[in-house]
Amino acid sequence: MIDPAFWRGRRVFLTGHTGFKGAWMALLLRSLGAEVSGFALPPDDERGVFVKADVAKDIAHRIGDIRDLADLQSAIAEAKPDIVIHMAAQSLVRLSYDEPIETYATNVMGTVNLLEAVRRVPGIQATIIVTSDKCYENTGSPEGYREHDPMGGHDPYSSSKGCAELVTSAYRRSFFHAGGATAIASARAGNVIGGGDFARDRLVPDLMRAFMAGEVVRIRNPNAVRPWQHVLDPVIGYLVLAERLVADRQKYSEGWNFGPHRESAQPVSVLVESLVKKWGGGAKWELDGGHHPHEAAYLGLDCSKAESKLGWKPLIGLDQALQLSVDWYRAFDKGADMRELTLRQIGSVLQPRGDRRAS
Repeated sequence: MIDPAFWRGRRVFLTGHTGFKGAWMALLLRSLGAEVSGFALPPDDERGVFVKADVAKDIAHRIGDIRDLADLQSAIAEAKPDIVIHMAAQSLVRLSYDEPIETYATNVMGTVNLLEAVRRVPGIQATIIVTSDKCYENTGSPEGYREHDPMGGHDPYSSSKGCAELVTSAYRRSFFHAGGATAIASARAGNVIGGGDFARDRLVPDLMRAFMAGEVVRIRNPNAVRPWQHVLDPVIGYLVLAERLVADRQKYSEGWNFGPHRESAQPVSVLVESLVKKWGGGAKWELDGGHHPHEAAYLGLDCSKAESKLGWKPLIGLDQALQLSVDWYRAFDKGADMRELTLRQIGSVLQPRGDRRAS
C-alpha cells in the first residue's frame, strides 16, 4: 500500500519518536528512505525500542517538549519538512488519573502548539495528528465507532484525545481551509502492541516483564474487549494517508480510523491465554481483584472508510501480531541485536515475499 518512491528523500518531522509507537514509525520511515527529524522528550525506559534498536543512529534526533511552542516552532523551521507527523503524547489512561494537568497540557495544548507551529512555518504539504480510538464517546455499543461519531471520554486521557480531535478540526477549518494551505488530517488507532514497549499499566508490556522475570502477572479486567493490532498496521496507515493528503488535500483532510480486522477485537483473557501459550516456560496469570479506575467494557473501530477511500487494510492478524511481539521480547531477553531484529520485522511486513529492493 505504501509507495516507496514517494518517501525516498522526503523530509519528515516526527514528534514523539522516542516513544514506542514513534520509534517504530521512525524506523519505518528510514526503511523507506525518508529524511527524518525527531522531536521528543528523552525515552522513558532504556529497554524500549528507541534505545535498543538505536533509532537515533540515522535520524536527526532532538530532545524537546511539545508544550514549548517556541522550541517546537524553531525545530520545525530548522527541519524544513514536507510532512509533519504528530505522535508525541501522554499515552497512559491510568497515569492520566494521577497527572490530569500534565495529560491535558501535553495532549491538548501540545496539539495546539504543533498546529500553530505548522501554521507559521511555510512549505509543509501535509500534517497528521495522531490521537486514539479512545477519543470517541464510548457508549459500550457493540458496533465499531465511525469517524463522524461524537468525541468524548470518561477518563482524562480519553477526554484529552477527544479534545485534540476537536482542536484539529477547528484549526483545519479556521486556518488551513484556503487553497495551498497545509493539508491537515487526524488518525485514530486501537490498542497497539508489538516489541519494545515497556510502559507501565499496559497489558502486553506487563505480561512480558512478568514472563521474563518468571512472575505471575495479575490481570485487572479480563473481560474487557479491545481492538488489538500490531504497531506496524496503523503506522503504515498514517503513511498511506500522508501520501493521499499530498495528492488531494481537499478530499482527505479529515479524521480516519486505522483499526484491526473485526475478529482481532478480543477480550483481554483471550490475548493473555494466547501469550501464555506462546511464551511457554511456566508463564501464568491470575485475576487482580483490587479496586481499579473505570475502564470501558468494549471498544471497537469501524475502518471501512480507510479501506474504501485510502486503499488501506490491516496486514497483520492477531495471532501474527502476538507472535511478532513474543519474538521481540524473547530476543531482547537473550541479548540479541534488537535493531537488526526490529528492521527484519518491518521488512517481513512491507515485503513478505522477501523482495527488499524497495527499501
